[in-house]
Amino acid sequence: MTQEAQNETFISHLVELRDRLLRAVICILIVFVVLFLYPGAAFIYDTLAQPMLASLPQGSTMIATGVITPFMVPVKVTLLASFILTLPYVLYQAWAFIAPGLYTHEKRLALPLIVSSTALFILGMLFCYFVVFRTVFQFIASVAPQSISQTPDIEAYSSFVMTMFLAFGITFEVPVAVVLLIKAGIVSVAKLREIRGYVIVGAFVIAAVVTPPDVISQFLLAGPLCILYEIGILVGRFVKTSDDDTETSLNNE
Repeated sequence: MTQEAQNETFISHLVELRDRLLRAVICILIVFVVLFLYPGAAFIYDTLAQPMLASLPQGSTMIATGVITPFMVPVKVTLLASFILTLPYVLYQAWAFIAPGLYTHEKRLALPLIVSSTALFILGMLFCYFVVFRTVFQFIASVAPQSISQTPDIEAYSSFVMTMFLAFGITFEVPVAVVLLIKAGIVSVAKLREIRGYVIVGAFVIAAVVTPPDVISQFLLAGPLCILYEIGILVGRFVKTSDDDTETSLNNE
């Protein structure tokens, strides 16, 4: 291939990448506008704030210290909700960009990968919302001194919530990551079992860094991470490696 042909191929890849990123962004913006109009950014934020409000004394509310914070924070939360709802389409665009360079048997992974990744990410966020937030906030409220008036700032709360959502969403992707590593032939099931102890220690280290400095939230992140790692190993036992699939494809041809 000549240098000119290589340059044209590189430029065509950049154009395709730009187009697919643009499609993903447009889809997110369309969903954002719909959610902003109905049910509204304020309703979405109120729903997100329920775990915190439930732990506060009767009649207490959250505060906003910034001038435009009451508007900007719900908008950011609505944008996050838009991204989550469009995640399957975003993942599809990413897969469609790399698919031309894959084997036929690798392309068959598209649908299972997109569905499982989206489902696990959302499951992680739901676990965080319904279990982690309510447990942690109730614990903090129970140990807080009576002389302190709890009035959390909505900007600090939204930043905390988004960080926790991201942490638990990524954590719940562990089975997908493990299966992909086995599928690619990078590691074997036996090796993953061998390093189980290091993974457990690493899970608690990650939990200590990501979550608030309390034991409950750390266990609520590290525990599922270890369980999901084991699930990934269990599923990986039934997965053929890429070398096996390539050999099968060549034999069929």
